Amino acid sequence: MGSPEHLLNSFPARQRPPCLLRQQAGPLLSWGRREPAEPAGRADSPGFQGEGPRRRRGWRSRGELDAPLQPDPAIEDIQAMASPVPAACCVVFAAMVVVYAQKHSQQESHVHYAQLGTDVTIPCGSVDQETPVTWTANSTDLDASHLSGSHLLLRNVDLSHSGQYSCYEGPLWHLRDRVNLKVGTPPREPSLMCRSNNYPIGFYCSWHLPSPTYIPDTFNITVIHDSQEIACEKDPGPKNRCYIRYPHLFSTKKYKVTLTVTNALGSSSTATSFDEFAIVKPDPPENVIAKPIPSNARRLLVTWQYPSSWPDPDSFPLKFFLRYRPLIIDQWQHVELSDGTSHIITDAYAGKEYIIQVAAKDNEIGTWSDWSVAIHATPWTEEPKHLTTEAQGAETTTSSTSTFEVPPTTRIYDSEEQSSDEAVSPSVVPGLVLVASALLLI
Repeated sequence: MGSPEHLLNSFPARQRPPCLLRQQAGPLLSWGRREPAEPAGRADSPGFQGEGPRRRRGWRSRGELDAPLQPDPAIEDIQAMASPVPAACCVVFAAMVVVYAQKHSQQESHVHYAQLGTDVTIPCGSVDQETPVTWTANSTDLDASHLSGSHLLLRNVDLSHSGQYSCYEGPLWHLRDRVNLKVGTPPREPSLMCRSNNYPIGFYCSWHLPSPTYIPDTFNITVIHDSQEIACEKDPGPKNRCYIRYPHLFSTKKYKVTLTVTNALGSSSTATSFDEFAIVKPDPPENVIAKPIPSNARRLLVTWQYPSSWPDPDSFPLKFFLRYRPLIIDQWQHVELSDGTSHIITDAYAGKEYIIQVAAKDNEIGTWSDWSVAIHATPWTEEPKHLTTEAQGAETTTSSTSTFEVPPTTRIYDSEEQSSDEAVSPSVVPGLVLVASALLLI
C-alpha cells in the first residue's frame, strides 16, 4: 500500500490538510514565525572588526539560545483554541488515506477467459447481487448499461474487450474484485509435418495452427515406434519444432506421431504415420554459382555444394536436378544429374540473362528438396570492335549494294528484249498451224 510519506506525497500540495502543511513547515517559535539562524562570521566571530558585538533587532546571543524558551501565555491560548482543528484535520486525512489505499491497492487479479463473439458475465467477487458497485475497465469507469445488479455484463465480446476490470463497492470505493479478461478462440486442428534432412541420424517434426487463438496454447507431441514411445527433444530455436533420433536404422516399422494443442477454451489434435524412408528430404544445395565460359556465347558453367546438414555424402550420395530459363521466357529447361556438383549449359541464348536453380535428393529414397536460391547469369559476349573511318565507309557501301541485290533465281528483262519478243511472237503462230494441217492430211 506504501508508506505514509508515499501516500502523503501522492496528494497535491493544494489538496493536503492545513495541519499537515503546518507540520511540514519546520520548528516554530511562535505560530507562523520561524526562528532565523545566526549567520557565521558576524558580531561574535573573532575576525569581526568593530566596537563590540553588534546585534540586529530580534537576534539572540548564544547564551540566550542555550537557555530554555519561556512559554508565551498568548501563544498557549491560541494553541489551545486551535488544537481541535488539527485533530479533526488528521481524522479526515486518515479517511482519505484509507480510501486511496483501497482504490489503488495492488490486489492480485485472477484471469477470466472468454470466447470471441460470446456474452460474458463477471461477478463482483462475493458481493451480493443487489449491492451498489462501480466497475472500471483499464481504470476507466463503465456506465450502468453494462451492469446486471453487481455483475458486469459484456455482450458479443471481441479482442478490444481484453483488459483489466475492477469492481468497487459503495461511495468509498472499496475494492472487491479485479479480473484480467482475455478474449480468444479454441484451437483448430493443427498442421503437422515430419522430415529427415540429415538421414540417417534422425528427423524433426514441426507444427503450426491454421489461425491464431490470441491466448496461450500448450502443445503436446508423442512419437511411437514399434509400440515404444520415443523422446522428442524440443528445438532450442523455433518453439514449434522437436527432434527425434532414429532408434533403429532401416526399420520396416512405421512411426506414429500425435500432436495435441490445448488452451483455456478447448483442444484439438492431429496424427500422422510414416516409415523412415518416406520422410527423407535433403535441404537445398548451397553456394550455387553460374559463370560464363570465355569465347563460348551459348554456354554457362554451374557449380554447387552439398547441403551442410547432409551428414555423410560418401555413404549416402545425392543426385541433383538443374533447371534454367532466360528471363524473357517462362518455360524451364531441366537436367537430372546422377552425380557431381557441376554442369555446363550448352544451349543458352547468346547475350540473354538466365535464372538458375538446383534441387537435391537421395539416390534411392525420399523426395526432392526445395529449390535452391535463384541465381542469375549471362553467357559470354564478344566486346564490340572500334571501326576506322575507311572500314565504316566500306561497310556502308556494302550494305547499300546488298540492299538492292536481286536473288539469282530472278530474271530481269530490258525494254529492247521485251519489244523484240513481242514482235516475233505473231510470225511463229501461222507456221505452227500449217505444219499441223500437213500432218493431218498425210
